[in-house]
This record gives sequence, C-alpha cells and structure tokens, in this order.
Amino acid sequence: MDDARRAARRDPRAFRTARLEKPGPTHIELPEDIAATRVDPGLVPLTPSRTYFPEPTDDAIAHAASLIAGSSRPIILAGNGVLRRRASEQLRAFARGLHVPVATTFMGKGAIDDRSHLSLLAVGLQARDHVLSGFDRADVVICVGYDLVEYGPSRWNPDGAKRIVHIDTQPAEVDASYRPEVELIGDIDGSLRRLLEVVEPKGISGRSAEERHASREILVHADLRARLLEDLRAVEDDDAPRVKPQKAILELRRALAPDDIVVSDVGAHKIWVARLFQAYEPNTVIISNGFASMGIALPGAIAASLVHPDRRVVALCGDGGFLMNVQELETAVRLRSKVTVVVWRDDGYGLIDWKQRNEFGRPFGVEFGNPDFVALAASFGIPASRPSSSADLARCLAEALAVDGPALIEVPIDYRENLRLTDRLGALADDG
Repeated sequence: MDDARRAARRDPRAFRTARLEKPGPTHIELPEDIAATRVDPGLVPLTPSRTYFPEPTDDAIAHAASLIAGSSRPIILAGNGVLRRRASEQLRAFARGLHVPVATTFMGKGAIDDRSHLSLLAVGLQARDHVLSGFDRADVVICVGYDLVEYGPSRWNPDGAKRIVHIDTQPAEVDASYRPEVELIGDIDGSLRRLLEVVEPKGISGRSAEERHASREILVHADLRARLLEDLRAVEDDDAPRVKPQKAILELRRALAPDDIVVSDVGAHKIWVARLFQAYEPNTVIISNGFASMGIALPGAIAASLVHPDRRVVALCGDGGFLMNVQELETAVRLRSKVTVVVWRDDGYGLIDWKQRNEFGRPFGVEFGNPDFVALAASFGIPASRPSSSADLARCLAEALAVDGPALIEVPIDYRENLRLTDRLGALADDG
C-alpha cells in the first residue's frame, strides 16, 4: 500500500473480508512512511454486521430430500459452520425429526447436545473413526457446515463411494473422497428447515422417526456411544495418586454448567476432550484444529472471559502447551480474568509420544522438566492447588472455579492410559 488515503479506504474491506464466510485472516502491509501519515479524522469506524444468505432453490431441496428419504442408514457430519451460522437449534430439530445420528468434528462440538442418544460425540481421532462411528455402514452422509480441514474425507470415505449431501454457505471443495451428489448452498438454518419439511412426511426408507426410534435404529457401530461413556463411569470412584485422563474429564464436566466454556490447548489431552468431554451448548468447547497451534488455551480463555464475563471459563492445557504461553498469566491477573487454568502434567509431549509409539514403536526426545506450577502461579499472585489424589480433584476444581479472578490447578496425569487408548478403540471397532 503506497497511499495513505487508499489504505484508509481498504482497511474496512480487509476487516469485512476477514469476517465473511468462511472467516479467516487478511493481510495489509504498510511502509513506515505511509503508516505514519495522518488521514481524514472524519472517517467512520466500520460497524460489524451479520451477513444473511439466500436459501437453495426448490429443485435443490427436492433433490437432496429424495436422496435422504431413499437412504437406509444416513448419518450427519456437523462441522464448525453450524456454530458460526448459529444453526445448532435447527440441526438438532432436523436430527430428531428424521431420527438420524450426528457426529461432529472437533470444531463442531456443541452443534448437537451430547446428552442426546443421537449424538455420536466427536470424530477425527484416528483412521478407524469411520468404523467406530458407523460411517462405514452409512449409505448417505449429510455434511452440514463441514470443512475438509476439520476431518479429512479420505478418513471417513476412503473408497470415495459414499453418497454425500453438502449443506453450507459455500460450494464444496471437492477431492477424490469428497464429491457431493447434491449441494445446498446458502443459509444453513433455512436449508435444514426446508429439507426437514420435505423429508419428514416421507421418512427414511418409508419409516418415520418414531418407527426408527422404536426399533432402536441409531447408527452406532457396536454401540460406540455407550462404550465410550462407560469409560467415564469406570473411573468414577478412582482414588489413584495420579489422575486418569477419563477421571479428569469426568470431574471437569461435573464442575461446569452447560454454558460454561472450555478452551482446549493442543496435546494428548485434546484427544480426550474431543472424545469424552460432552458439549451441551454451541461454542462451549473450543478446540484448536487444522494447524492446531499449541499455546492457544490460556490467551483463548482470556478472550472468552472478556466476551462472556458472566460465564466460567477453563483453559485446559498440557504442560508443554501451557509453557509456550505461560507469560499470559500476567495478562489474566492484570485484566482480572475469571479464568481457571487446568494444567495436565506428565513431563512430556504426550501426543507426540503417542504418535511416535504408534508409528515407530518407541518415543524419542519428548520428555522435559517442569517447574512447580503451583509455586509458579503463586509468583504471579494467582491462587493455585494440586490434588493429593484423584478423589481430591473435585475439591480443587470447585475452589478454583469459585475464585473471582484467575486460578490454576496442576493435575498429575496418568498418561499410561494414552498408550492403551488406541488398542481400546480398536477393540470397539472389532466388536462391531
């Protein structure tokens, strides 16, 4: 940009572009002399607004409705677009109205209430997720607000044979494994509403939602949902010195209200959050995916607390990710952010360790030393604690969440469970 007046005109365009579907960063580069130039003081700041989209044509709705009504085992894959476009309520109505199960991407958690029997929880953990969640048995996949980067289609449609309905504000990015038979482009909420109106009288393969429900016909391979949630019930009374990841997830979910917010950092704990932490409301479980930036949880949680000062916000971190942005504790103190930082400590890069063992049979260069996180937090003036056992975690969480400002909990995690996770998920698939 070589002209200050042009820069002043283009800045609003850059901000608008960043906010449009699909939102993302824009870049403006200003030389120092242009950046130092004064511009018209009468320029009016850009006022953010919501963009509304048209709805698909009747022909497009009829095409998609015919495909879904003629299927026998449809499944919904809900992505982050459902949350961005505030279409969660209509997605839930669509799933209930047709009795179709819903799997979400990591970034789509909360699109459906995970307490619902139609929720298959989140997918994207590993290659066999398409078996575990029933994608291998599905004859039609209804992708709603889904972006390929959220969970690569080659993972859930490896042979490229699935019939796909694409519902989003933007046309599909196609590849060998993602070639929608019909695309409903426009307002997601309106598309789902109109599609339900057409399909509901026909039912799925001629059967209504009530009939499908009565026959217990939900597409869960080997009843994955029940088996996963059994992992939580199995550790309910655990009192081991080191806390199992399942126990840490169970107690955190119990400690929080449905609309409280968890911002997950990147690491092995992210997999446990995605798989087992149940999201009840949209945008209450924020997981960094795609490039998956380590260190996001603490600054992300501070931002969430600024947007929602009436809610409790948790930054859930591994020790490696936390140390990448530990300096933001000062920001939390200065802003008096009501953020509870939960650090899962295992003295290593757990997710990299896990991947190395799976790929090469042994880990290398993934262990590191840690400070005393309780003392570190105290040096910032932040109240902190460390549970003496697994049974003590609930008390620590309750006390930290009651602090009117930042607080920290150091959780000694038993990461031997990570090494057993892949085998356990594989057994679930084999049982089906």
